[in-house]
Amino acid sequence: MTLFDEPGERPRTNPLSAIRRLPRRTLVGVVALAVALVALFTLTLLPSTYVIQQPGPVYNTIGTAQNADGVDVPLIAVEGADTYETGGSLDLTTVQVVGNREQTPRWIEIAAAWLDPSKAVVPLESVFPAGTTSEQREEQNAVMMVDSQADATAAALRELGFEIDARITVASLVEDSPAEGLLREGDVVVSANGTHISDVTQLRELIQQAGGAPVQIGYQRDGADATTTITPTRAVIDGAESWAIGVSLMTDYDEFPVDVHIQLDNVGGPSAGMMFALGIIDVLTPGEATGGEDIAGTGTIDGVGTVGPIGGIRQKLYGARDAGAEWFLAPESNCDQVVGHIPDGLSVVSVGTLDEARDAVEAIAEGGAADLPTCTAG
Repeated sequence: MTLFDEPGERPRTNPLSAIRRLPRRTLVGVVALAVALVALFTLTLLPSTYVIQQPGPVYNTIGTAQNADGVDVPLIAVEGADTYETGGSLDLTTVQVVGNREQTPRWIEIAAAWLDPSKAVVPLESVFPAGTTSEQREEQNAVMMVDSQADATAAALRELGFEIDARITVASLVEDSPAEGLLREGDVVVSANGTHISDVTQLRELIQQAGGAPVQIGYQRDGADATTTITPTRAVIDGAESWAIGVSLMTDYDEFPVDVHIQLDNVGGPSAGMMFALGIIDVLTPGEATGGEDIAGTGTIDGVGTVGPIGGIRQKLYGARDAGAEWFLAPESNCDQVVGHIPDGLSVVSVGTLDEARDAVEAIAEGGAADLPTCTAG
């Protein structure tokens, strides 16, 4: 059968007739392909069970940041001691998470992130644990940020020779955690398995050493001494799975001999600690610690200067490179995630303590960084 548009015009073939004349096997294949494409398109619009980690903003700890009124102020301000001019940059790096429990990325966004080396696709549960709302996670990150600033101040001042006293306090408990009903907010943790606790990192190490076995926690409540036994469970902390008792801890210090104020809004978590400490030391010591170089880095820090691992190290490497840094200080405990993922134009130095990080900055400033330790395949 043919159809005519107008009298006298050439006949045209009915497209349905052409399809019907296709071999049956070909017709089945065409239909199957069409169904698959429709299904694929529909799938790309559906929510996923993952979130995306990507490079976040970079902040110069010896530069300025905006306060709540939108005014640029020194990111680190010091009172009660002489301060000195700085130069170059000591950048702290961040990770931005795309998605949450209320709204996860679509599969088409997940696919694009998989192809981007600066991004990571991680299970939703690893960033937003079950039983924890987005608001609770933000509150926990805010507590960890405040704690990291205090730890950074204590570590920096101790590095400069000041005497600092501290106590470890329970800030909050995770719902349905091993510690719920055993510890309370405001309890002061003083020991673990008979070992006196002087900082949060030490407590975490003792819990890891127990390997999941019950841990006896000594604490003070309302001035009275007490003990309790808590059995840890596996949990994700700063992007890594470890044993945990389900508490957020704050290190409370007696009044510092120097008043240090850190201005940084809308950033949470503990991973800026090392860079805060380096910035504080630079502000309180003569000369430009960086020698004018642009140095970035990341790492938690405790009050005695131990640099700890963080999550999202690969995204932070790209964020630092994109911000113009040529050097990156990485926790030695993150080296296995660094090797093979360093973007072009960035040199990575491995550090385990604040003292090592300070030595690295000095070597970079003096042009003697060739002998500094870097991350190698284990």
